[in-house]
Amino acid sequence: MKNSLLSEAETIETVITQMMDRVMEKVLIGDPFKPDEFESIKPIYAALVPMEVFKGAHFERRFVTPFGKVWERLAEVIAKQRYGFVKLNHKIDGYIPAERLVLIQETLDSLEFAHGRKPNQGPCWDLELEGILEGGGDLRPVSVNCDLYVSDASDCPGSAYELKAPLPNSDQTKVSKEKMLKLHAMEPKKVDSAYYALPYNPYGENKADYTWAFPQRWFDMQNDACVLIGPEFWELIGDENSYREIIETAKRLGEEYKKRILEEYLGINFLEH
Repeated sequence: MKNSLLSEAETIETVITQMMDRVMEKVLIGDPFKPDEFESIKPIYAALVPMEVFKGAHFERRFVTPFGKVWERLAEVIAKQRYGFVKLNHKIDGYIPAERLVLIQETLDSLEFAHGRKPNQGPCWDLELEGILEGGGDLRPVSVNCDLYVSDASDCPGSAYELKAPLPNSDQTKVSKEKMLKLHAMEPKKVDSAYYALPYNPYGENKADYTWAFPQRWFDMQNDACVLIGPEFWELIGDENSYREIIETAKRLGEEYKKRILEEYLGINFLEH
């Protein structure tokens, strides 16, 4: 169900522009870099390294931190172009047979404390889920909050996504896997699918290139179908052009923001670069 009010490119541009304007206001007005204060605190650093390096690091921290929320907002606006019901931080209430809850915990424990495990005994989403769904027992109430939920309508099962930074830590990934297993274990069925999604691959274009160690404990990052990295995530919630649209929009907006950062923040003449 397409949103006809704004195009995908326009919504992406709005999200990125709002974030960049907030960052610029913060580094120029709200929380500017103070060379004199930095030099008084770290005189050796200031004596050995150009101040622009530390000023750049100051900017980077105030740019990278809010980008987690930007990925969520981009996912939301892109999904709204395709789906009738889209929510961030969506709570799903349901019931899970007691034996399945025990099996979920045993599965997580086996992955967390798998010292001396053989290479072929690593995580395997399909086999783990198959074993968990064999469990029965009394139904227990459970609530799960997913980062992103999309569906054709609010009253029919849809897809849940755990959307994490490209280099997540182990604890974050464990929590995500537990939530995904619980969503699939609910009776009656509450979701059609649940995914662990990373907005881009910092190691290259191919999923096989992803080598960040921490999530590998919990997922087979290269082979589990529930793991989405980069374009495959954006294509699933949008279309085959969505990821490219994000990159192209960022490049186009970057022409002006790079100029502003060099001139207004770093005090460098843009025409010289």
